[in-house]
Amino acid sequence: MRIAATADLHFNPQSYTKLKEQFERVRDDADVLVLAGDLTNYGQPNEMEPLLNVLLRLRIPTIVVLGNHDYESGKEEELCRMMVAAGIKVLDGTAYERDGVGFAGTKGFVGGFGRGMLTAFGEREIKQFVQTSIDESLKLERAMAQLRTKKRVVVLHYSPILETVQGESKEILPFMGTSRLGEVVDRHGADLVVHGHAHHGKIDGRTPSGVAVHNVAISLLQAQEPSSVYRVFDL
Repeated sequence: MRIAATADLHFNPQSYTKLKEQFERVRDDADVLVLAGDLTNYGQPNEMEPLLNVLLRLRIPTIVVLGNHDYESGKEEELCRMMVAAGIKVLDGTAYERDGVGFAGTKGFVGGFGRGMLTAFGEREIKQFVQTSIDESLKLERAMAQLRTKKRVVVLHYSPILETVQGESKEILPFMGTSRLGEVVDRHGADLVVHGHAHHGKIDGRTPSGVAVHNVAISLLQAQEPSSVYRVFDL
């Protein structure tokens, strides 16, 4: 299976006009399109509607997770309903199998990496913050446990490793993701992990056990040579 992956579209019709030709080739390049969050800028249904029109015209099976921008207006459930009604597969602690490849996904959350990972100690507010990070990791755990395929792809918005967010300002690295997600990936095993969120990170990295992790933020992909609006992986 050829998987085209991208993230952080922050879609508006004006920006898409510049990318239109490249995106319309995706059906020739891949069998499935994966969008790893931040589909919209402010999480508004009136942003999602034109994006859905674009995605439907691509005529390629599409799998998505939401990103933090998609939560901004508190209408994430409505956005999900719109996508599901359009035939798009939305992963939120859930799994999906297609042609022998399993996809497990969730948005993820922040919390830091390695020895710098925030723990649930001290004020109630800190404990609530950490619990949100734990809950997202448990959602990924449930999704991965559902897969019965040999080939497994994990779709996240936040990063499961530090390596692919390096390049962002060091002050914000703990807000780019958390090692908790990487620990889940390593427990269950995967062939491929894709995420976004870190617009100035690195495109390639690995979990401690060696699972390949790729940052597919569209800004990074466009900065590569040759420039592209998605990256294709062959499983």
